[in-house]
Amino acid sequence: MSNDSKNPTNRPSLYAYQVRETGNGKSFWNRIGAAWENKDGGFTIQLDCVPLDGRIVCQTPKQQEA
Repeated sequence: MSNDSKNPTNRPSLYAYQVRETGNGKSFWNRIGAAWENKDGGFTIQLDCVPLDGRIVCQTPKQQEA
């Protein structure tokens, strides 16, 4: 994605998820994009869609996803 990434494999540093809460205490997580860390400590974010409700949560990739 970005040439200023510290990540030599160009794998995302974070995945972005839309999280929607249901009325019964459950939540649905839908992966909507990724983020790569830049040399200056900022992030380049690529979203595949923009949620209309819920919230966006960024998490580090799990070992099996990497």
